[in-house]
Amino acid sequence: MATDTTRQTSPGRTEPAEIKAIPARHPWRWVATGVVLVLVAMLVNSLLTNPRYRWEIVAKYLFDGTVLHGLLLTLEFTAIAMVIGIALGVVLAVMRGSPNRVLSWTSGAYIWFFRGTPLLVQLIFWFNLSALYPVIGLGVPFGPMFATLDANVLITPFIAGVLGLALNEGAYMAEIVRAGIMSIPKGQIEAASSLGMSRGMTMRKIILPQAMRVIIPPTGNNTIAMLKTSSLISMLAIPELLYSVQIIYGRNFQTIPLLIVASIWYLLATSILTALQTRIERRFSSGSDTGASYGSRLRHNLFSRRRTVSGEAR
Repeated sequence: MATDTTRQTSPGRTEPAEIKAIPARHPWRWVATGVVLVLVAMLVNSLLTNPRYRWEIVAKYLFDGTVLHGLLLTLEFTAIAMVIGIALGVVLAVMRGSPNRVLSWTSGAYIWFFRGTPLLVQLIFWFNLSALYPVIGLGVPFGPMFATLDANVLITPFIAGVLGLALNEGAYMAEIVRAGIMSIPKGQIEAASSLGMSRGMTMRKIILPQAMRVIIPPTGNNTIAMLKTSSLISMLAIPELLYSVQIIYGRNFQTIPLLIVASIWYLLATSILTALQTRIERRFSSGSDTGASYGSRLRHNLFSRRRTVSGEAR
């Protein structure tokens, strides 16, 4: 808000006076700040004074061998599922954009199924696959079998957990990769085709390197989500982080302190992953003109080739 007045300088002539700016006031902003500070103070007071948190139990089991083993197993599941899921997602995204309708529809059906059913249902399904297929055979359809495997031996709880997490993640990564591919201008694909580059080479050399700027952020978010989602495999009696603390508090009945232990490790792991994601995003975003440089390079190569061909023709 500002006030604007005039003052008389000579007969019949006025001159604007100095403008006095009045800063805008935000009383409700200060009220909200006060409420938040009061709530934070109440939370801190509760954490420090409530004896039922049993912080001594938290300190005792924070570095317990069983808990640390469960943490390592959680990180292992996260890494394996994300590597398989990313690789599968790239393949499915390429299939989805293929002019071959069989490949495109197959990819679409896969994404539709694994995104449309709950992950917990998929984990339980893989764990009980032997009830549907007691023997898994490898051979020619409606023909001879070259090898047969006992499903009870092949599908262990560990394999069932990896299959459930990785196959589900592949469906989501396929959509992320497809969005990254679609963000690249079609002119660059046409320029690459004019240079004689195959579809596979264009995808590897032109499309995917540029699409990484779009793919990296949601992939980082999915990795963090996968770390937390892996707790679902505790339903398969796999001693990851959550199941490990469940085993301990099943013996000593210290449920809340052990859940706090698990939460602390989840928060620490996700914080580290968030920091890594931020650094990777900065590295890729630093070359924000990557698309333009790729396009300029392609046009330059195309024009150079045309000049060469024209010179040879003369």
